[in-house]
Amino acid sequence: MIKIIYGAIAIGLALGVLGFIYIQPVVAPSAGLTDEAVDTISGDTDDVFCTMDAKMCPDGSGVGRSGPDCAFATCPGQPVAADVQAQIDAKSDIIQLATPEPGNNIVSPFTIAGQARGQWFFEATFSVVLVNWDGLIIAEHFVTADDEWMTDDFVPFSGELTFTSPYSAGDPDFMARGTLILQKANPSGLPEHDDAVEIPVTFVAKES
Repeated sequence: MIKIIYGAIAIGLALGVLGFIYIQPVVAPSAGLTDEAVDTISGDTDDVFCTMDAKMCPDGSGVGRSGPDCAFATCPGQPVAADVQAQIDAKSDIIQLATPEPGNNIVSPFTIAGQARGQWFFEATFSVVLVNWDGLIIAEHFVTADDEWMTDDFVPFSGELTFTSPYSAGDPDFMARGTLILQKANPSGLPEHDDAVEIPVTFVAKES
């Protein structure tokens, strides 16, 4: 009789241990899950609840707040006209812009990066000009070659441009349109050596 009682106790303890192991959410380090996924499985999350206000975009749509810092989502950029894209494509054998892409939203400061053939530079730089919808200059600076520029090959370039947005919430949509002009360096000053490529951009409404 005693053996039967001890046997029943042993079986009960074994089942209890197995049940405890079974219900625990175990995530092995080798599972390849992100920290966020592990937190979600284990219930260790810090939920962020953003306010429900929205920002009006130039195209009339609205975007809300999201992410850990509750920042407004990026507005969709302006569509690029076929003739403008054709002008950009026609220059692609000599200069190519990676960022911003045509039609993209820009906020200050923003990065300018891409590649151009060596003859586009002089002393490893060339000028960039930002204008509003009416051609008024908003900002101008230069970008710098990130490699040896005295070559016929493509050379990567980068720079940063700071500006004050000419567009405010409530303005007509066309006032959100701008153009980034990448000007070929021309130390001679002769007009026959001038060249440029124009990239349409979209201004984000400045904070009131």
